[in-house]
Amino acid sequence: MTIVLEKRNGCALLTLNRPEALNALSFDILREIGEAFDEVAGWKDVRALLITGAGEKAFCAGADIKELRNRTLTQQKRGAEFGQSVFGKLDNLAIASIALVNGYAFGGGAELALASTFRLAGANAVFGLPEIKLGLIPGYGGTQRLPRLIGEGRALEIIMTGRSVKAEEAERIGLVSMIADGDLIEAGFDFAGRFTRYSLPALEFARRAVQRSGDAPLHEGLQLEADLSTLAYQTRDAEEGMAAFEEKRKPEFADE
Repeated sequence: MTIVLEKRNGCALLTLNRPEALNALSFDILREIGEAFDEVAGWKDVRALLITGAGEKAFCAGADIKELRNRTLTQQKRGAEFGQSVFGKLDNLAIASIALVNGYAFGGGAELALASTFRLAGANAVFGLPEIKLGLIPGYGGTQRLPRLIGEGRALEIIMTGRSVKAEEAERIGLVSMIADGDLIEAGFDFAGRFTRYSLPALEFARRAVQRSGDAPLHEGLQLEADLSTLAYQTRDAEEGMAAFEEKRKPEFADE
């Protein structure tokens, strides 16, 4: 199985399972990933999605270059749009996603990590968008998501040189949320536990508002924030949260 999807600790865990190929992406595997995201979207009993790669060497070493050769312009464009659409499904999930980057995250692998809500790195994590070295540019969202995350100047330098970014630098520039000590998957579950105990509707509203901030004028973003804040006030969880605060107890959210 090239993709393993399971439920664990109240979360979904998706593992790219081609360690012998450094978990490289083929179009068939991209399709399987998209189907896995669709399956997770239908699960009502998970509160976050964790994504990792099998083995110790790589999260995902990128696209299968052999598949990219001898393709027509139309095929190449459709391939890029397909990869973008698969990774874009993470934006539409009602739950947050966490990329657990163990080893190499190059090309499409880096773009999968960038499409996730959060990124955690193992000490051996290395990120890169090396397409420029092949006379290409990133095609699965890297040119758009990286500058939104770390700023245009840093993103241009990384993309136009094709250089690698190790874990410590990735944390320093905001590419990853943290470097994990010990078992990366367990660290991922611990990280998820920091927010999954809260109301899922509120978490989703917060994500939507912040995501919109990257591509909307300030006045539109503020209006969306006001709309989503108003919706949050109408949930039962908001009433429970405020009541619990006044009564000095822990809230019991029902995701309603």
